[in-house]
Amino acid sequence: MNPKKPPPKSIPAYIDAAPKEARKKLREMLAAIRKAAPGAEESIKWRMPAFSYRRILVMFAAFKHHIGFYPTRSAMRAFEKELSKFTMGRGSIQFPLEKPLPLPLIRKIIALRVRESLEKDGKWKTNGQSRRAKGTRT
Repeated sequence: MNPKKPPPKSIPAYIDAAPKEARKKLREMLAAIRKAAPGAEESIKWRMPAFSYRRILVMFAAFKHHIGFYPTRSAMRAFEKELSKFTMGRGSIQFPLEKPLPLPLIRKIIALRVRESLEKDGKWKTNGQSRRAKGTRT
């Protein structure tokens, strides 16, 4: 992404502005996240696609040689063995552009983040409908 350009306003705009060689993988990542976290709010935070429900679940970004995936440290610890073949930072995972995305693993990581959110924040909303949150009455 070119930092001198204005930030994209939506995830599809982000993908369209990404380097051509990254776009297919970005679309795969978007589809995997949408499938694993239906109803998550989609936004751009810190110039990256972000998915949240009361708190950020995951984010991702395009780079010259990889897709950066940001699922939080707790999720990375939970899948440490499966992630050991990837370059990782404190809260990030790098998926090389020249290799297929590990989509089943990505979906498992997202499912864990959804569970963590449910445990900490109440009920998850799916299919555009909110369910009752913990401690609230309708």
